Amino acid sequence: MKILVAIKRVVDANVKVRVKSDGSGVDLSNAKMAINPFCEIAVEEAIRMKEAGSAEEVIAVSIGSQQCQEQIRTALALGADRGILVQAEPDLQPLAIAKLLQAVVEREQVDLVILGKLSIDTDNNQVGQMLAALCNYPQGTFACKAEMKDGKIEVSREIDGGEQTVLLDLPAIVTTDLRLNEPRYASLPNIMKAKKKPIDTLTPEELQVEVGSRIKTLSVSPPPERSAGVKVESVAELVEKLRSEAKVI
Repeated sequence: MKILVAIKRVVDANVKVRVKSDGSGVDLSNAKMAINPFCEIAVEEAIRMKEAGSAEEVIAVSIGSQQCQEQIRTALALGADRGILVQAEPDLQPLAIAKLLQAVVEREQVDLVILGKLSIDTDNNQVGQMLAALCNYPQGTFACKAEMKDGKIEVSREIDGGEQTVLLDLPAIVTTDLRLNEPRYASLPNIMKAKKKPIDTLTPEELQVEVGSRIKTLSVSPPPERSAGVKVESVAELVEKLRSEAKVI
């Protein structure tokens, strides 16, 4: 079985993002970049499947600028076998990303695609579902457990009020949730080995995919600052403030 894992380059989750002074977007200058946390979980799950003997090859693919090679190398150090960089504009819309991934899936003839349920920078939660529709593959979204069974994959997915278990024929799409696994750290020897692993570079033109955006960002602004809290002396005073100031009751 061949597994394709999609990873995205985002600002590190521990970094406080800043908005550019002109409101045109997020200031990425000197910002620490990393693999999207949900994508790290996807990489970990693919590697575990390979270690269990369910997969022969894990391919890490990223779409964006040349700098995305850093995140691909990280995935290779974690255990992926080779990487693919689709060099394109970094701010592509979800549908364009899904179309590019579809082209890579068809090119590589993979049996399973694992990707994060969303990226922490845009929070769209769309690419996995769009990719499944474009490929006409069954999908298991928000996976908190995934297990290979008799040539199929059983996915437990988080839904409102509990969990739902689905059994998917391969090829399939799986999007990962936080409780699926805990990603490992790359060891120094594996980081050195990753430098020798191959990374192929493709372009949207080579994949024959139109990536033009139909959405224009008008402005970006930080959320309003929260006002300081106050202490109250009694329940009656709390109720009064909730009624007169907060106006929630």
